[in-house]
Amino acid sequence: MTLDPESNSIATLVKHIAGNARSRFTDFLTSDGEKADRFRDQEFEISASTTREEIMRRWEQAWLQIFSTLDALRPEDVERIITIRQEPHTVMQALNRALGHYAQHIGQIVFLAKHLRSDQWKTLSIPRGKSEDYKTASPNTHSRGVYKT
Repeated sequence: MTLDPESNSIATLVKHIAGNARSRFTDFLTSDGEKADRFRDQEFEISASTTREEIMRRWEQAWLQIFSTLDALRPEDVERIITIRQEPHTVMQALNRALGHYAQHIGQIVFLAKHLRSDQWKTLSIPRGKSEDYKTASPNTHSRGVYKT
């Protein structure tokens, strides 16, 4: 579901992030981050035959690729030069670029999910009007930074 014809659905955003991550983080240090076999425009197309399982498989594979690449980096790699769309970036610049890009789209996903779930939405942090309760609550009511209601 999209909010308007120019918006993306959650599935589209997930598919796009996965496609971007696969392209950027495959052979991260040795090939251009924009792979020849990436067809970016297709990441924004969801057909009637596209399944949730397919989208989630792409999502999981993308994050496995990202974390595998990050795990393999050494401290001395952060200043290495890599390319994205034939433009030079240090590894640190490329990682910051990816972080900003994914944060933007994940924010869109959260916005859409919250909109679609409305009053059934479970907050990802402190619920509205509960900040003071959070400050005085015992630590066992917190779980990894998420306030339990």
